[in-house]
Amino acid sequence: MSFEIKIPNVSESITEVVIGKWFKQNGDSIKRDEVLCEIETDKASQELTAEQDGTLQIIAKEGDTVAVGSIIATISGQTTVAPNTQTPKQEPVITKMEATETKTKGEVRNILLTNMGAESVKEAVIGSWLKKDGDFVNQDEAICELETDKASQELPAEIAGILHIVAQEGSTLQVGELLCKIEASTAPSAGKGETKPVVDTQTQASADYAKGHSSPAATKILAEKGIENKDVNGTGKDGRITKEDAQNAQKATPQPAVVAQAQPKTESNAPAVAVGERVQRRVRMSQMRKTISRRLVAVKNETAMLTTFNEVNMKPIMDLRKKYKEEFQTTHGIGLGFMSFFARASALALQKFPEVNAMIDAGDIVYNDFVDISVAVSAPKGLVVPVLRNAERMGFAEIEKGIMALATKAKENSLSIEDMQGGTFTITNGGVFGSMMSTPIINAPQSAILGMHNIVERPMAVNGQVVILPMMYVALSYDHRIIDGREAVGFLVAIKKYLEEPERMLFGI
Repeated sequence: MSFEIKIPNVSESITEVVIGKWFKQNGDSIKRDEVLCEIETDKASQELTAEQDGTLQIIAKEGDTVAVGSIIATISGQTTVAPNTQTPKQEPVITKMEATETKTKGEVRNILLTNMGAESVKEAVIGSWLKKDGDFVNQDEAICELETDKASQELPAEIAGILHIVAQEGSTLQVGELLCKIEASTAPSAGKGETKPVVDTQTQASADYAKGHSSPAATKILAEKGIENKDVNGTGKDGRITKEDAQNAQKATPQPAVVAQAQPKTESNAPAVAVGERVQRRVRMSQMRKTISRRLVAVKNETAMLTTFNEVNMKPIMDLRKKYKEEFQTTHGIGLGFMSFFARASALALQKFPEVNAMIDAGDIVYNDFVDISVAVSAPKGLVVPVLRNAERMGFAEIEKGIMALATKAKENSLSIEDMQGGTFTITNGGVFGSMMSTPIINAPQSAILGMHNIVERPMAVNGQVVILPMMYVALSYDHRIIDGREAVGFLVAIKKYLEEPERMLFGI
């Protein structure tokens, strides 16, 4: 009798998976419930187990992409197949002692991925587990870090007890999927050793495959370093290679070959051969980077994006900052930077040109009477765009304090979903990295983005004379479906006037 191993329906939105790794070889004799292979999706990794004893015949190879329901292997043998023909959903192995304690000591709480405080966030990546599998955790203690395309946040434990990790680091889960389980219990007494559960014999038989097997996050780090799994000593459960093992792993330095006898040096007209290592490595794109890439491409494909440029004489602002910088710092307790001038000028210009502050929603144009400016700031994990809300009501000091607060949160990796949500217009400053000119991409669903650049002294013609002035190119990328060229150019000219004549911002003219 031959039993077919098919790809299960892991999620409604998943239509295909990748065969990550086979833990058994073609023709191997296997036991029921023994782990056969690992399948990977853009959301998570999952292990498939055997549903009967027999001999394995592999059909799909490692790295193959196969559709849900496809046959990837067969098991030939005489043992009876389990009555339930539907491929069961894989759950973490629970030992006999754990199953007994669950009934006697208390509940087992399933910890699911919540909505992360935003309706638009449907999935999250497991950044890192702050606790290990089997650790005791207190209620409200942070157990893992979750990452979305908007922000990172820590997940607290809902109850006190023993942690059983289900989703591994690097996995991507949708809202409502299982992250881990917490077995309710009291804190272990000080001085007493941990009681190790008696492991089921089938669990012990299927655990050998784990030795030398790396988690998705560890696999990525090892690939970047060019280190193979066999060269790393795994300290995780059953010898698994953890993220920390991968970070600490060092590539072995090859020892020079010993030459028994020096060879005479001969001249040759052969071309020189490149010396040293020429390493080329392939690293799988993270799900977060895939999301960013997909959205950027969508903006390019779904909008009629166009960029218009102008240049600004920054001398009036520089003189104004030099004159009032110290007094501003003393009065308001914060420095006076260039961003507050651009934010204030943008808020005033957006009220003059409401199309630039609007957005398209299905077949409607949504006009905003308020100005929420998304400000691009640097964070440890990349560039993020938290929102400065109601900028039209703010003065220079309020804008500077608001931007400083967002930048501090970004550096501390503590931005919330609320900090990242919304925004009607974006300002990005490539000048801090030395950019002289660029065409920024619109931050959808917004309709426009203003790009600042570096300040360069250039010779300019002023009243018939050549004068050296500190100049900056500014760029406005906009959606031509909703913003015409007249409005786009008029908006950028208004920005130029506000910056070159800062007194206009005081009177709102």
